[in-house]
Amino acid sequence: MTFAIHGLAVSRGIAIGRAVVVASSRMEVVHYFIRPEQIESEIERARSARNAVIDELRRLQEDMPKDAPGELDALLDVHLMLLQDEALAEAIRHWISDRLYNAEWALTTQLEIVSRQFDEMDDEYLRERKADLEQVVERILWHMKGAASPVAAPVAARAGTGADGAADTPLVLVAQDLSPADMLQFKSKVFAGFVTAVGGKTSHTAIVARSMDIPAVVGARAASQLIRQDDWIIIDGNEGVVIVDPTPMILAEYGFRQRQSELERERLSRLRYTPSITLDGQKVELLANIEQPGDGPAAVRAGAVGVGLFRTEFLFMGRSGNLPGEEEQYRAYREAIDGMQGMPVTIRTLDVGADKPLDKAQPKDYYLNPALGLRAIRWSLADTAMFRTQLRAILRAAAHGQIHLLFPMLAHRSEIEQTLAQLHQAQGELDTRGVAYGKVKIGAMIEIPAAALTVRTFLRYFDFLSIGTNDLIQYTLAIDRADEAVAHLYDPLHPAVLRLIAEVIAAADAAGKSVSVCGEMAGDAGMTRLLLGLGLRSFSMHPAQILAIKQEILRADTGKLRPWAQAVVNSDSPGELLVP
Repeated sequence: MTFAIHGLAVSRGIAIGRAVVVASSRMEVVHYFIRPEQIESEIERARSARNAVIDELRRLQEDMPKDAPGELDALLDVHLMLLQDEALAEAIRHWISDRLYNAEWALTTQLEIVSRQFDEMDDEYLRERKADLEQVVERILWHMKGAASPVAAPVAARAGTGADGAADTPLVLVAQDLSPADMLQFKSKVFAGFVTAVGGKTSHTAIVARSMDIPAVVGARAASQLIRQDDWIIIDGNEGVVIVDPTPMILAEYGFRQRQSELERERLSRLRYTPSITLDGQKVELLANIEQPGDGPAAVRAGAVGVGLFRTEFLFMGRSGNLPGEEEQYRAYREAIDGMQGMPVTIRTLDVGADKPLDKAQPKDYYLNPALGLRAIRWSLADTAMFRTQLRAILRAAAHGQIHLLFPMLAHRSEIEQTLAQLHQAQGELDTRGVAYGKVKIGAMIEIPAAALTVRTFLRYFDFLSIGTNDLIQYTLAIDRADEAVAHLYDPLHPAVLRLIAEVIAAADAAGKSVSVCGEMAGDAGMTRLLLGLGLRSFSMHPAQILAIKQEILRADTGKLRPWAQAVVNSDSPGELLVP
């Protein structure tokens, strides 16, 4: 019987094949108390398992195929960072020595505590990093048990053959979740697509699927229970739908869509080195958003002409108060610069706080409204020593390439002045030490309605602006996009949102200063013509989205789009006019 399972569309395309269903990696953990004389041996058992996993991941990195996406290597780095976090090791020792928990119990107890902290984070991208920690812990537990990950065996056994024994039968993978290490097991591309029961649009599975250009649906909650081994299934990565046991008519329809999609991808790949210029000669800058210092080469391969947003949060995550020092940050920013081969890199200063404090010292209930609390630039200005450490590292890295320095969540002129004072003080500290540093262009994120409404004040202080549409929409409409009860009200086409964006672009253009969009709207091909018509000439997005946006740009005539775009902005129902 044909039925459909709905999830989240994270990587476009159609995949049709036999299901390879892998069991959940969750394992039962026995809880028991140990005797005091067993403390040291139990701590050593946990340490040995952790070290074994570290060695395993390092071997995977060393043996990684040359054509593996850079995101896989970066995500393995994240797992290694979590494994080597001394705060995690110290917490496990505490549960063993103080509570006399066995090693497995100590490990899962600490996982529950840290998982709750991740759940309390407002930022979707950071919140989904909980999955990375869970997979690290699972891998340690499996080593304690003396067994391999449950994903590896079915994958290895099925690679290259279908249910009927034919080597050319297409296969699709169905799993609860997939770790970066597991995904390396099947890099040989025997799988046409992925379906996972958990995950979101910014989960590592989604990131890797996009980088590998493989159709994927995540968050399909019942997939691993409802789909049976060897079922024929269709993964519609465009709509986020999985069709199980399709009829011949449905198979034929999706087979046609699949061929059309493959032809479209082939056409897009030919645009990689085509200059991004509209029909009426307007040059448009296509930049990449990156999360890791090593993401630069993938951005270059995708055709980006620079990095429009380097989120530095990853460098500070999972440190339990042991923040990265100036030297560590300098090396990370230098790596990002080197990876972009001389093209500019926009580095955003730390954007955490309130619901995601770095040291986790305050409980969530301490904050009446985390989204409106001490976060982003407010956090940095409240801890100026930490802030100047990051600024010094960025300035030093600027001696080796083009860096644009971006400050998040500014709203007040006093905040602007305090921020620039900290920058000047950081420069003075480097002068005093005799350390070389480079010049940087300075910019501000426009993500609070107050900033958009007073944009001319910002333009007096900054060289460029970057519109963070995700937060701008959230704050303009008073919508928590992570709250499923109101997420349907999150509307990028709301007239108020569009008018704020149009005002910022027009003001920057009048002042002769550059402005980009770095939120989800930049990578949405359905919004490209509208943004071009409003005068936007710089888009920053995930590297996998660049070619689709470039195609829209090459087909556009901004002169013809301008009056239509203004009509859309002035309309009470912009969505009805979206197609020019």
